[in-house]
Amino acid sequence: MPRPTVARVDLDALRHNYREASRLAGHARAMAVVKADGYGHGIAAVAKALAGEVERFAVACLEEALAIREAGLGQTVVLLQGVHAVEDVATCVRLGLEPVIHCERQLDWLAAGNEVPAFWIKVNSGMNRLGFRAAELPAVMASVRALTDAGRGAFLGFVTHFAAADDPDRKTTESQTRYFQDAVAPWPEALLSVGNSAAHFRVDQPLFDWSRPGIMLYGASPMAERCGAELGLKPVMTLESELTAVRWLNPGDTVGYGETWRAEQPTRMGIVAVGYGDGYPRHAGTGTPAAINGQRVRLIGRVSMDMLAVDLTGAPNASPGDRVELWGAEVPVDEVARHAGTIGYELLTGVTARVPRIYSGAEPDTGH
Repeated sequence: MPRPTVARVDLDALRHNYREASRLAGHARAMAVVKADGYGHGIAAVAKALAGEVERFAVACLEEALAIREAGLGQTVVLLQGVHAVEDVATCVRLGLEPVIHCERQLDWLAAGNEVPAFWIKVNSGMNRLGFRAAELPAVMASVRALTDAGRGAFLGFVTHFAAADDPDRKTTESQTRYFQDAVAPWPEALLSVGNSAAHFRVDQPLFDWSRPGIMLYGASPMAERCGAELGLKPVMTLESELTAVRWLNPGDTVGYGETWRAEQPTRMGIVAVGYGDGYPRHAGTGTPAAINGQRVRLIGRVSMDMLAVDLTGAPNASPGDRVELWGAEVPVDEVARHAGTIGYELLTGVTARVPRIYSGAEPDTGH
């Protein structure tokens, strides 16, 4: 029999979350961000499941866009990091991809191409990773106009990215929004896109023409100190395995590498067939929650490559072969992430290839 560790992916929950993103976006339209292999859920399955409702997908790089095309889908795909070589420009034209241009080198590559795709311009409003500052935009847009006046390509609009939208108490997002609006004001015909997942949950935050929901599509929270369920989202991935062994520990017994946990009283312990080789975080320490048959238990000791230990006090009738949820509906991925000192994004995208994805929720007939 195959190893019992699997990631169950609920495509109906995915569609629910996209519809919630669309509702929260108001007058803006929502392009679905499916980068990083659909945040670890499988980019082809995710894109197919959303294809009946999504006009635009967004990805980080050309390889991810190719995966969408290889899945037989014809929606426009936005390349959030733009192109990485001059030859990519022709690929964008051929496949109907829209690169986001963030530097002079990429502008030069557009100008060097025989054909030019439709494209966006990125504004650096304070994230300070990629994009043009406001003072640079007049020169950038002069180059853009030279292209479009010659009938080469089509300028679609401007995008920016928020640095701290997940924290409702910080004013950074308001400042970035004002900076962005002022920077792009000379080009009122341009489409505007600012809204990451967190921006959908900020009161009175304008999302303009296109929002870009990502992590919220997969049921995890983009907001600090809140779980996805509190935001009306449904978990899409359930990481689960089984108990493979149960034993009693005597007072003084230790568990696992480094002897980091020691029993203070007789303790019934279970071993679960999952570890950091599957993408479960090694830095999830004692006390991290899991669930067995709906009952909460806690991790004890260090996570190993292929297994971890749990204290079965909370599930006294648990026995080998019982299902263990590492995260999902009973144990939110955001809660596990907090115990591991990280975020749900990292856990979902970190589930390794040796964990089979098992899909539920029929994929619609996309017509592509």
